[in-house]
Amino acid sequence: MQEKPKVLIVGKVRERVAERLEGEVELVRCSAALEPGKLAPGIAEGIRGVAVSGSFDAAAIGCLPNLQIIANFGVGYDGVDVGAAAARGIVVTNTPDVLNDEVADTAIALLLNTVRRFPEAETWLREGRWERTGAFPLSKLSLRGRSVGIYGLGRIGLEIARRLEGFGVSISYHTRSRREEAPYVYHPTLIGMAEAVDTLIAIVPKTPETYKTIDAGVLVALGPNGVLINVGRGWTVDEEALAAALEAGTIAAAGLDVFQDEPHVPGALLAAPNTCLLPHVASASVATRDAMADLVADNLLTWFRTGRPLTPVPETPVGG
Repeated sequence: MQEKPKVLIVGKVRERVAERLEGEVELVRCSAALEPGKLAPGIAEGIRGVAVSGSFDAAAIGCLPNLQIIANFGVGYDGVDVGAAAARGIVVTNTPDVLNDEVADTAIALLLNTVRRFPEAETWLREGRWERTGAFPLSKLSLRGRSVGIYGLGRIGLEIARRLEGFGVSISYHTRSRREEAPYVYHPTLIGMAEAVDTLIAIVPKTPETYKTIDAGVLVALGPNGVLINVGRGWTVDEEALAAALEAGTIAAAGLDVFQDEPHVPGALLAAPNTCLLPHVASASVATRDAMADLVADNLLTWFRTGRPLTPVPETPVGG
């Protein structure tokens, strides 16, 4: 009888992953970051697959001499050292597409909440202020007549753009290169797009090239009627510059679902009256997280059955 492959589950991966793998593989669990010598003698040598949400660095990869595949729970895989994996011929997979709609929906909801202040209006009602003191103040901002620039027109960026079409706003985008099939205005630079629009939606991954690219200069270019929405990575925004811009009226408002040092949120952003802040919930529905878990499991199972995973990242090799 053929021995089942051993799969290591590292940290807080959705339990559905283990449920899907149960009986197909031999599961080994590690409650925290994998460190040299953490696994019992003889276990590390048998691990052929890893399911992880979060960090899996070169040292962790080095602990597992026979590792073949790392299945990352999430679209972003910056926590996995893909360079170290590729050097060893280890495949890394992620979970694209299954969360596109949920994140795009959240981006639109966050935009509406930011410009119209709907969360504050609900609080006004729940606290009885509508009855005691009268109607909630008129929102100074509106989505009507806005020009929206999308920073990052990947799969999710395209879904955001398609949803925005129904609101009758003008749509632009900035990416490293023009997408000829996209019917939106292309800007070759982020600063150029910020000068041309009054609403900026960021949905770019965490890479060295995107670090604090939304800086003081971009915020000045966005202007005093400007609104910033970030559903990508907190890494992309200079949070100190953003807090200063909000306080000074350099831009009008910001809606953020992501932060650089999660779960820490800078006090200046919490205190700003012109922010709408969410605790990184863009894909946080049961249906979407289950779909992500299924894709993690299916990547592992398909690899062991066929040698070809479903959604490998481009930096790592694929067997066949």
